[in-house]
Amino acid sequence: MTPRGYREEELVCNRSSLLIHGGTEEERRSWAQEAARSFEVELVEVRQPAELAGALRQPNGVVFIPDVAKLGRDAQFALLRCLQMQEERPKVVVGLSGAADSALARGTLREDLHYRLHQAQVDLQKDGLRDLLKQRWARQAEQLAAKQAAAKAAEEKARAAADARRPGTVTRTAPKRKVMPVTRKSATTTRNAVR
Repeated sequence: MTPRGYREEELVCNRSSLLIHGGTEEERRSWAQEAARSFEVELVEVRQPAELAGALRQPNGVVFIPDVAKLGRDAQFALLRCLQMQEERPKVVVGLSGAADSALARGTLREDLHYRLHQAQVDLQKDGLRDLLKQRWARQAEQLAAKQAAAKAAEEKARAAADARRPGTVTRTAPKRKVMPVTRKSATTTRNAVR
């Protein structure tokens, strides 16, 4: 009996590194971007083996590898060593264009790296997952847009208030008009005067 591992929604917000396979590269990137937003950090994308060592030195952050099979086995070994030995490391989102099992069979994915990440995998081909993610990302985009609009409005309000307080600015205010209260006597006199 094998343990079940992490659920997809847990993997977005915890520090576990993971293997995300299936789906398109853009879907895998969107998932990694969501993880980066949950930690409020920038997403670092690694496409070349030379970029990997520098990206893995960041203790905080999210590193996204769009397709680990394209990095080669030596870079995969360096990634595995980081996951095994490096105590302070970023969250690593390891992407794979096809299914993990077929990459293992072809030899483009190291077995030891796959084993290291076997508890933390997201299969985008799983029934209903892609639709669920699209809905979640649409909600997040709406929330982000509303948050940015509120921040922009607050910034403009603060800027206008600062401009009004700046030395040398003249603020004109219109004098208040006095409104005479209408009494019964004056109302009757006005009616009689009209006749």
